[in-house]
Formats: sequence, C-alpha cells, structure tokens
Amino acid sequence: MVAFEIIVRETDLQILASRDLSEEAKTLVLQYRAQLEDYITRHPAFLPALVPLPLDPLAPPLVTEMLRASQIAQVGPMAAVAGAIAEFVAKDLLALGSEEVIIENGGDIFVGRNRDCTVAIFAGNSPLSYRIGIRISKEKQPLGICTSSGTVGHSLSFGKADAVTVLAPSTALADAAATAIGNVVKEKHDIKFGLALAREIPDIAGVVVVKNDRFGAWGEVELVPLV
Repeated sequence: MVAFEIIVRETDLQILASRDLSEEAKTLVLQYRAQLEDYITRHPAFLPALVPLPLDPLAPPLVTEMLRASQIAQVGPMAAVAGAIAEFVAKDLLALGSEEVIIENGGDIFVGRNRDCTVAIFAGNSPLSYRIGIRISKEKQPLGICTSSGTVGHSLSFGKADAVTVLAPSTALADAAATAIGNVVKEKHDIKFGLALAREIPDIAGVVVVKNDRFGAWGEVELVPLV
C-alpha cells in the first residue's frame, strides 16, 4: 500500500491506499471541510454543542452523519467529526478505485482491507500502551476503530481514561461513542461503568477501556497480546 499524508488546518489524515491518491484525497478533504464550515457558519450552535442536536433534512451528508451519531451516543455532534471525515474520504477513495484504504485521523481510524489486520491501542503513559491489539477480520471490514482519551491529545473529554477504543460499522458513531464512554471513566474502578454504557449504545460492535494498569472489554472484540 502507498502511504501519504493530507493536512488541512485541523484535519491531519494518515492514509494508506492501493495507489497514490494524494491529490484526490486533498480535494475531498477540502470539499468536506467546506461543507462543514459553511454549515457551522449558518448554524453557530453546532460547533460548541455538547448535547445532541435535531436532525436537519437540509444538512449535507457529512453533517447528517455527525448529527445521527451524536444522537445515538448522546454527545455533541463535533465529537464525531474526525471519524466522519476519515470515513467519507475513505469511501470516496474506494469508489475511485483503491482496492484497500486505511485512514487515521487523530486516533480515529477507518479500515477497509481485503485481509485480516491488527490495530494496536495507544494509551499514553499506561503500562498497557501498545501491549493490547485488536484483531480485525476481513469479514468485519470496512470498520471504524476510534479512540478517545482523557490523558492524551487535545480533544475534549470529561473523563480520565487512558484509552477508550470503540469498534462500529460507522466510523462517525465509533468516534462519538468513544467520547461518550470516555466521559464516565475517571478512575480504574470506573471501567465497569464505561462498559455498562457501551452496552446501551446501539450499533457499536465492541469497546476496550484502558485506565492505568487495568483494562476491560465488551462486545465483538478479539484481543491479541503485543510485544
């Protein structure tokens, strides 16, 4: 696969595709960012919202998916932005003829391959960081694999989880759900609350929660040890 990077202001995509589609990917990022920025200009409540907003039949597809994901996960729509952009760009690259595509956008990943693969979980200073892998079979792809953290990165989280990694067919939903679950995990004993919340979120396949030297998992998650 060919690796390339697309950076447009806050959007930083690490892309693996079957061939160099960097120009096409940059055009897509600009288009989707323009749609989102125009919507925010016309709907200023969208950007700072920390709770779901009503669906808008006039919204562009990217925004519609963010609104839908936020309603399911019960968070603000911007909690789904990184996953949504990764998914929309990836699906367009597949439509342009790339046989396989992986896009990572700030810890939120769209995986669409023709083979099994393993994704490592980065959990900051936790001793479990890069020690836990999630095996993704080709039958479950394309799949969204998104991670939220209260100790790593600049994204807003009301919790202190080192990593909350959610798997879902919708990358936007995986992103929003990871934020929602991460918000309730502040200490190790909160892992069980995070897993309980995950069970209540429709349409997600599974989750892994890491806090310090402990982790918990729920759902269709095949864990493998990494050295």
